[in-house]
Amino acid sequence: MRTLRTATFALVAIVLFSIARPQGHSQAALLMEEPYGFFGTLNPTGHTAIYFENICAETPVKLRRCTPGEQGTVIARYSGIADYDWVAIPLVPYLYSVENINEVPDRVDHAFVVRLREKYHETHLLSLGEDIRPGGFLHGGWTELVGVSYERRIYAFRFDTTSAQDDAFIARMNADKNHSEFKLLFNNCADFARVIMNHYFPGTFSRSIFPDAGMTTPKQITYKLERYARKHPETNLAVFEIPQVPGNRRLSHSNKSIAESLVTTGYAVPIAILNPYLAGGLFVDYLVRGHHNLIPKNHEILSPDNLDALTAPTADQQNPVSAGTQATPAAVTVGAEVTSAAAVPTPGLRELPVEHDANPTEF
Repeated sequence: MRTLRTATFALVAIVLFSIARPQGHSQAALLMEEPYGFFGTLNPTGHTAIYFENICAETPVKLRRCTPGEQGTVIARYSGIADYDWVAIPLVPYLYSVENINEVPDRVDHAFVVRLREKYHETHLLSLGEDIRPGGFLHGGWTELVGVSYERRIYAFRFDTTSAQDDAFIARMNADKNHSEFKLLFNNCADFARVIMNHYFPGTFSRSIFPDAGMTTPKQITYKLERYARKHPETNLAVFEIPQVPGNRRLSHSNKSIAESLVTTGYAVPIAILNPYLAGGLFVDYLVRGHHNLIPKNHEILSPDNLDALTAPTADQQNPVSAGTQATPAAVTVGAEVTSAAAVPTPGLRELPVEHDANPTEF
């Protein structure tokens, strides 16, 4: 009888564990973020990050599986964050610097954005180090981690993953060291995304001589994901636009490849003067390979009120190419006091130990 009770208890435990930790499909999204401001004019390639629907941040530098009600996390490589190579931020704070969807403003000014960021920084990011600079034109800083939608438009290319892949990724990232190896040309944010994407799609993402001169760019990574998805419909690729919240700065501009950057900006003039053959080669390369439009005409436009289209548990429950819609976000008056709303909380980050992780990573 005791053996029977033990076996029954074990069976129930296995069933409950399976319910709590489903081993089916998950999803992630490659975020192609547009360049903005003066630096975005000089380097119009933009930024890239990866959103995971079923991976959450135990701390900004430690990952875990999400619990019910959490909306996943965004992971990217940065410079200037206390020598950390990558940082993980929950989705809503990453986009809007708030923890509750109800707090997202429909329009902002610079002072309001600063207050939103500082409030989140004081609550959740001081554990990264109190001496981290906010960041600016020459140096990265913690302001890059939150409120990204106040600076630029983002395109999310969502694809299916499996729970086993996510678990292996969590284990790998938590075991490896997280020490900054950022280099603008050959170890940048897109290189970080390239290695992560190869974890999910082995051998698919590599550097390209054309049109990026051996460098990795957000547009190149996105193009290769789109090309892979055309050959593998089971990827269930879907494209979403997360608009820039107006008021903080001028609208961001489109991502460009290296060849496209050199041909369509002021760089073309000195290149043509110094070496017209090189300029002609870049122009041909741009026409042949660098001028590919990645955004479908009928992509869906997301507002804070309909982020579920991106964060929904399964991709096959959605129409990958649906009519574009823009729901009205919850209004918050510009200049109003930043207060906590009571509805729809997005879990923040737990306290982080002061010392860094001491394990190796290729990311």
